[in-house]
Amino acid sequence: MPLHIGADADKVVVSAAPLTMRSGRGRRHRYGSVVELVPVPPTGRDRTERTRRTARIALVLLILCAVLDALGVPWWAAAMGSAALLTFVVREQARAAQPGIIAIPAGDDARVLVARAERAAYERALAGAHRIRRTWPDLGGLIDPADADRTLTRALDELAALLARRQRIRRLRDELAAVRPGDLSPDSPALLALAAQRARVEELWRTTGAQANRMLRGIDAAARAGESLIREQHIQETARRAEATLARLSTGGPAPAGEAAPELAQRTAAVIRAYRELRER
Repeated sequence: MPLHIGADADKVVVSAAPLTMRSGRGRRHRYGSVVELVPVPPTGRDRTERTRRTARIALVLLILCAVLDALGVPWWAAAMGSAALLTFVVREQARAAQPGIIAIPAGDDARVLVARAERAAYERALAGAHRIRRTWPDLGGLIDPADADRTLTRALDELAALLARRQRIRRLRDELAAVRPGDLSPDSPALLALAAQRARVEELWRTTGAQANRMLRGIDAAARAGESLIREQHIQETARRAEATLARLSTGGPAPAGEAAPELAQRTAAVIRAYRELRER
């Protein structure tokens, strides 16, 4: 089952169900078993410009209806088709002018990351996953792409679940930190219970932070390992080509062109000496 991932200006959504756009337009990109929904930047056309474009299209359709009517096509058929096309154009222009916002799927299966730290961490992991996938074609038979794809997709899903949990812990941590003791005595049962909950939250905060960092380091290490191996293979191939070229240059073949220069100088000097000897006679 593919994993669907989408990110807009406010959130990152990870879900097993396909994602849709609440407003604006989006493009889907599939990488193995991961499907990314990327919002398309808005066109920036205001209502006046959209109306002007629609009017130009309507004029063309009006002329087309007149031509079709002259050719014997029922006018009502051409008019209905033109009206449907104009309605579609108006809606698409309005949609394209809106900022892209991804809709949150119904149910509790989707993980929605809205906190800046969790969003940045997941986007960094997603960039690392792209780096890993780019190394697979060059690694050839060293890996099984299908198995590697399943493992990478599972890692992205697990990281999204962990970051969503950490996001909830962050909210609870902030809520507990905002409680003020007021004039309660230090040995108040309420304050003691609050301190105990704060300690539990801090432990969860540290534990989930360590887990998230470990997963992020694992993704980055896999990307760097693949890239390093590819660089090493390229260097080895360059060295082999250089060795073969040097072997051809150092053995066999015609004498280097530079060795003809001394011979030419000697022959020229001999001709000059013979000419001078003839002049002296």
